[in-house]
Amino acid sequence: MYSFESRIRYSECDETGSLSIRGMIDYLQDCSTFHAIELGLGPEHMRRNHYSWLVAAWQIEIEGLPALGETITTGTWCPGLRRSQAVRCFTITSSSGTVLVRADSLWFVFDTQKGMPIRVPPSQLAYVSGEPRIDLPPTRRRAQVEGPFVELAPIVVSERLLDTNRHVNNANYIQMALDGAAHADGYHIPHRIYAQYRSMALLGDTIHPRLYGTAGDRTVGLMDKRGNPYAIVNLERWRDTVHKR
Repeated sequence: MYSFESRIRYSECDETGSLSIRGMIDYLQDCSTFHAIELGLGPEHMRRNHYSWLVAAWQIEIEGLPALGETITTGTWCPGLRRSQAVRCFTITSSSGTVLVRADSLWFVFDTQKGMPIRVPPSQLAYVSGEPRIDLPPTRRRAQVEGPFVELAPIVVSERLLDTNRHVNNANYIQMALDGAAHADGYHIPHRIYAQYRSMALLGDTIHPRLYGTAGDRTVGLMDKRGNPYAIVNLERWRDTVHKR
């Protein structure tokens, strides 16, 4: 396992004084990036070799979120690679060793010159460790949304939503889903987040959020103008509302 230690900053907290969901996902993403850099496979290596790792699906289980000033350790490992896909697992633990967050994710390699997924290059075998996959239910590869929904205000993709790949960062889709669910139910801390990514939203695109389900188990479809999903995010909540917007 690769890991790094950090202290929760004020800028990473929500209005409750604890690490925000967006901040938590950023820790997971940063950990995978630091792992790549540690192995000599970071962004510069990807740029020179015209490839990028993109996430296809997240499953994130939240037992608690650290408060301002607390020290945490974020860890990641890759239990295995397939021909065109990798599994990457994560944990965030407190200074006392309590596991606060566990996550399982599916990734694929994207050829940035050809604009298409490719087989995992042999160089990426450096990620594989002997550790088993994290003990979570199977991560859903494909999710469907159906039934009645509420159409929410459209979101035009601006520069602030993009990452170095020039498309909407995966954490921003989850934040859009959280905002959409809060519109109906108030703000909750989900116990589990499932996110599946279907296509890339680019600068100037318009995302049309659709809210499905009932309070306690919401799904948000983040759609293009034709009703095809950029991403689908399912939020399974704790019973208690943390705070209302």
